[in-house]
Amino acid sequence: MGDVAHKMFVHNIDPVLINLGPVEIRYYGLIYVIGFIFVFFYLNKLVEKKQLKLTKEHLHDYLFYLILGVLIGGRLFHVFVYNPSYYLANPSKILAIWNGGMAFHGAFLAIVLVTYWFAKKHKLSIYDLTDKLVIPIAFFLFLGRIANFINGELFGTPSTLPWAVRFPDPKGGYLPDYRHPSQIYEAIKNLAIFSFLSFQSKRKAKKGYLTWLFILLYGILRFLIEFVRFSYIKYMGLSMGQYLCILMVIVSTYVLFKHYWNKKQLPKKQPKQKKKSITKRKARK
Repeated sequence: MGDVAHKMFVHNIDPVLINLGPVEIRYYGLIYVIGFIFVFFYLNKLVEKKQLKLTKEHLHDYLFYLILGVLIGGRLFHVFVYNPSYYLANPSKILAIWNGGMAFHGAFLAIVLVTYWFAKKHKLSIYDLTDKLVIPIAFFLFLGRIANFINGELFGTPSTLPWAVRFPDPKGGYLPDYRHPSQIYEAIKNLAIFSFLSFQSKRKAKKGYLTWLFILLYGILRFLIEFVRFSYIKYMGLSMGQYLCILMVIVSTYVLFKHYWNKKQLPKKQPKQKKKSITKRKARK
C-alpha cells in the first residue's frame, strides 16, 4: 500500500478561482456558465440551419426557462431528497449553490417539465426539442462532473488503485483513505454519451429515438458507476440514485422496444384499386 500511495493523488485544489474579498469566483459556477453557453451555441447553430423549429427569440426564452429549471430542480432535489436532515438544520445553506450540491434527476425532471410546457405552448412535439437538447446536455453533464471533482464532492468508495484520490473531509481535514474518483468516471461516461449521440444524430431516426436512447444509456452507466460512488444512505444495498436509474432503464427500454426496436417489416400489399382495374381490363377483353 505504501508504494502505491505515493502514486495516488491528494486533492488539494482550491475551489475558488478568484477571490475579490466579499466576492468569489468559483470553478463550480464558472463551469456551469460555460456549460450553459455551450448549450446555447449548439442549439443556436441548429436554429440557423433550420434543424430546430424555433426562432432565435423563442430559443432565448426556452434557454432562460431551462436554466431556471436546472438550477431550481437540481438544487431542491438534492436538498429534500438526498440530504434533507442537514438542510433542515441549516436552512441558510439551501441557496448556497456555489458550494456544490446539484442533483441530476431533479434537473432532468425540471427539463422535461419545462420542455413539455414550452413545446405545447408553441405547438411543437416535445421530441422536436429533446432530440436536439440531449446532445449538448450530455456535454454539459461532462463539465458538471469536472466541477464536482474540483469541489471535492461526490467522491467514491475506498480504493487502492493507482489513480485513487484522497479527498477533503466535508467536516474538515482529509478523509482517512484514498477513494475512487467517481466524478471522473461519470465525466468520462457523459463524454462517451455525448460522442455516441452526436454520431447517432447523423443517421435518420424516428422522433424521440435520441431522447430515449440518452435516458437508457445514462441510466445503465450511472447505475454501474454508483457501485463505486460513496453514499451515506442505501436501501437493500442500492443508493437512491441507483433506484432512480433503474426506473429510467425500465421505462426507456420499454419505449424503445415498443416504438423503435421491435418493428415487424411486413410486405407491402398492392392497393385494392389496382386489382379492380386489372379485372376490369380482362372483362373488357
